[in-house]
Amino acid sequence: MDWNTLATALFGIDHGIAQDGDVLRGTVRFDGKPLAVIGTTNHAPIGVRLALAQARAVLDTVAQRPGQAILLLIDTQGQQLRRRDELLGINRAMAHLGMAIDFARRQGHRVLGLVYDQALSGGFITSGLIADACDALPEAEIRVMRIPAMARVTKLPEAMLSALSQTNPVFAPGVANYVAMGGVRALWQGDLPAALREALAHAPVDDRRAHDGERRGGRRLAASVVQRVLDAA
Repeated sequence: MDWNTLATALFGIDHGIAQDGDVLRGTVRFDGKPLAVIGTTNHAPIGVRLALAQARAVLDTVAQRPGQAILLLIDTQGQQLRRRDELLGINRAMAHLGMAIDFARRQGHRVLGLVYDQALSGGFITSGLIADACDALPEAEIRVMRIPAMARVTKLPEAMLSALSQTNPVFAPGVANYVAMGGVRALWQGDLPAALREALAHAPVDDRRAHDGERRGGRRLAASVVQRVLDAA
């Protein structure tokens, strides 16, 4: 689903979200209350410019509209793989985006992520995965690394990883596997405004992903390991 179709389904035809290159930004009204919408489109690679543009939008919301909820619309192919961005410090720019989102949460802003198309790698980690909760549309594509790339990094045979992906969501791409692991809280199906309303009302403000992954059978040990580390601290 393209961003404009999604925005129209959620907020009506006069939604007020504008596209500037690959960046989406606007303030809409939902259930009579203002809601800031920030995101990307066109499978945008997140480089220094886009990371700083999104961070600026988040910080403007914090400064100008205290307490206003923020919806992050996510469509990215991951971080920009370009020497210029590396030289400009893409790692610091993306960290700044993540810190801006975390700062908004700490200042009392409800921050929700919605993967409506594609979410890959660092572009997803520093946006939707730092929100209070991240949801997705059923047709969305989510992955951190393809199995061939995973094989090159881990030095494990691709056939072994492909076999593991059939039974273990950690090794498999796909939105259903991210739901199983707890990375995605829920899928929005049917009545999209109702799904947004539910997320604004009930998405947790504490990090429940390890517990959700354990309960859903996608990450069976993460929650217990986290608890052991906390007990030992």
